[in-house]
Amino acid sequence: MPADTGLPVKGQDAVVRLVLDTNVWLDWLVFADASVQAIRAGVQARRIEIVMNPPCRDELERALGYSLRGAVAPADVQALWMVEALGMVRQIKVNGASAATRLPRCHDPDDQKFLELALDASADFLVTRDKALLVFARRRFQPLPFRVMTPLQFSEVHTPSA
Repeated sequence: MPADTGLPVKGQDAVVRLVLDTNVWLDWLVFADASVQAIRAGVQARRIEIVMNPPCRDELERALGYSLRGAVAPADVQALWMVEALGMVRQIKVNGASAATRLPRCHDPDDQKFLELALDASADFLVTRDKALLVFARRRFQPLPFRVMTPLQFSEVHTPSA
């Protein structure tokens, strides 16, 4: 019997669908953090699909303009980061209002859009480092149709095939 990896069982060639919160995108694009390596490798191997919608895209664009590493990146660098992100995602339009009625409310209202996107996009995982979102990983009494975990937790359960 195969080990339970926590990944959805969809077949040998299944593509895992992720929603990344803004901090995970910053880890990837700005900080080249090792914690996102499994996600990066999965995208490159076409085993992972990342979905994004306009509200999440807009938040990422704003965040790239914040002071990061003690300074604001030049506009052309911010634009390159956005091009990189948008080049690897499947952009979708979803109706967050319908999802909001079936989801628990996030303590931080700015984070609700990630829960809504994950539900509306039928994501397998919402990958985040945000404590307000990670609380839903521990709520057994109100299960979500997707798993919420950190990039490191995701890398522990997902190793892309060669």
